[in-house]
Amino acid sequence: MKIVSLVLCIMLLSSCGGSSSGSGGGSDDNGSTPESGEWLIPESEVLDGGPGKDGIPAISDPNYLAASQARYLDDSDLVVGVNLKGEVRAYPHRILDWHEIINEHFGDTPYSISYCPLTGSALLWEGRSEAADPTYGVSGLLFNSNLILYDRETDSYWSQMLAESVRGPRAGEEARRLAVVETTWGNWRAMYPDSQVMDTQTGFSRDYNRYPYGSFRTDNNLIFPVSDRDERLHLKTRVLGVRIGEFSKVYPIENFTEQVEVINEVNDGYVVVGSSGRNFAMAFNAVLDDGTQLTFEAVADGPVVMEDQEGTRWDIFGRAQSGMREGEQLEPMFSYIAYWFAWAAFFPGAEVYEP
Repeated sequence: MKIVSLVLCIMLLSSCGGSSSGSGGGSDDNGSTPESGEWLIPESEVLDGGPGKDGIPAISDPNYLAASQARYLDDSDLVVGVNLKGEVRAYPHRILDWHEIINEHFGDTPYSISYCPLTGSALLWEGRSEAADPTYGVSGLLFNSNLILYDRETDSYWSQMLAESVRGPRAGEEARRLAVVETTWGNWRAMYPDSQVMDTQTGFSRDYNRYPYGSFRTDNNLIFPVSDRDERLHLKTRVLGVRIGEFSKVYPIENFTEQVEVINEVNDGYVVVGSSGRNFAMAFNAVLDDGTQLTFEAVADGPVVMEDQEGTRWDIFGRAQSGMREGEQLEPMFSYIAYWFAWAAFFPGAEVYEP
């Protein structure tokens, strides 16, 4: 009965009324399926999620509040944090659960934040400034229970967790990924007290105080099937997944220490930093362009979370805040937080980090 109720809830996401502004174009009266082109993923595993194309409305250029004014959030609420071009913004799960895509500008550059509540995965992509319409919408289709986006310029379809177009004129093209920090509102606000946060005045009639999927984020059930069900961990364990070619490894958030912890993966050339208490994890390339391999130790000083062997201190986005490399940027790994079942379905055979 729980699964039936959840499916009905997903279908109701598109029937809550409200403005259509922000959902953009691209809707198709003939349903969710793109018109032409071969799928780069198994077509039989592309499923209709229920609401249809744009049935879950994306939002474009939302309104913001100062962090001190966001009284609708609890400290334990999860947010997706972005720090670009000197602007710091937070996008709460409370809103992303209902809309999944936020099309935004930082400076003159378009970006899209996507969050799939069925796989617990949040990614940030840079859009194409030259595009007539650089925004994305919700296609209504799923692959391995995960959001498939479509771009409104070419109607190409994109797998969120693969970060790649899987059908249409841009098939095979990789998204331009940038780092986001997924953490609690309390931790984000402590690190970035001057942050802006997305306002609930979205133009849509949604109850942002209610999670729309019942017990889904904590139970051990799935609504949609996946290609490879791996039960080494509880299916909804939140993990940071890191992918290098065909190799991947996950780091359960709950396995980090309460305070900031650094894991130097020297043999594989990257570093992971995280905290179970602050509910975040990030991964960066530890090998610089000049061949220097950095090793790190943990620091807990606001947004600064690591210090390398040269004395440079790095923030949670991998930016050097002081020391000989001040102003430099560590390259983010192909990595993001997701539910274990989803990462394991997309990248079978992933190693699981054990302290």
